[in-house]
Amino acid sequence: MAKTLEAGSMAPDFTLSTDGGGSIGLAGLRGRKVVLYFYPKDDTSGCTMEAKDFNQLKSDFDACDSEIVGVSPDGAASHDKFKKKYGLCFPLAADPDKTMLEAYGVWTEKSMYGRKYMGVERTTYLIGADGRIARVWTKVKVPGHAAEVLGAAKVL
Repeated sequence: MAKTLEAGSMAPDFTLSTDGGGSIGLAGLRGRKVVLYFYPKDDTSGCTMEAKDFNQLKSDFDACDSEIVGVSPDGAASHDKFKKKYGLCFPLAADPDKTMLEAYGVWTEKSMYGRKYMGVERTTYLIGADGRIARVWTKVKVPGHAAEVLGAAKVL
């Protein structure tokens, strides 16, 4: 069973490819707060709602010096389509090898209709400017989540 990282511990560094042919790494974001949200799949209903909610609050996250990064096992080409379709204004990182998903404890066994399979557990990490995990939300319910994360980022 995957272990979720705890508040107070250092966030594992990563470098992943992003939409638009770029790349992103935690080390390059040091000095800013980072909202790292993990979602199962581009362009599905819950994931789309979550991305749109974070996108709607992007200027508020910017105002409290917080960078939003969405991460899923989808490839960068899928992220490109998803980002363009919904006008998303933050990077989407691709982890098809699931190395980072495993490092953050979000690649877990799930169950649907009695069938077990591996997938992403919707989880958000708020990482402080010093690279330490400030807060973790597991088994995220999408409605109101982005606003709750913003509230936590404002006081961090």
